[in-house]
Amino acid sequence: MAASVEHYNLPLPRFEGQVRLLIVVSPYYKNIADDLIAGARAVAQETGASVDLIEVPGALEIPTAIGLAARRGLYDGYVALGCVIRGETTHYETVCNDSSRGLTLLGLEGHCIGNGILTVENPEQAFVRADPKGQNKGGGAAAAALHLIALDRGWQSRPASDAAKERDIIKLAGKIEGPGQA
Repeated sequence: MAASVEHYNLPLPRFEGQVRLLIVVSPYYKNIADDLIAGARAVAQETGASVDLIEVPGALEIPTAIGLAARRGLYDGYVALGCVIRGETTHYETVCNDSSRGLTLLGLEGHCIGNGILTVENPEQAFVRADPKGQNKGGGAAAAALHLIALDRGWQSRPASDAAKERDIIKLAGKIEGPGQA
């Protein structure tokens, strides 16, 4: 017998000061994209975040557009929205893997990104996931970006501890000479 799986969503963060989000969407499947956008906008509105929206041709262009915007420093976070539906070729794997990898690399550079690019087997799965009154994956992506912004702002407001200021000393072999610092 399969156990019931419950999903838990963190409460949305509250912010002091303005929060600016950029939604980058590929409207290749327009009806699905519109639902994702509606969900993302609604969640952003709940926190008082302002939202700008840009469209790009496909899911592969989403990380590039976010990278270009991030270099200008105009936004606190980014919401990636789109849909990739499996077809008859391996192009599906390429688009899914490379768009996800691009977003992950940008995130590891310190950018606050919520990934709402749906990767599904058929249109029916996409409609269920995109529906703002259903699974609301667009809203979930916006919430993820907002949580990362809150986390980043929280860390920015804390003074670095003395321990964090010191460099770690790693002894690979032999004896450390002197104070052990470069």
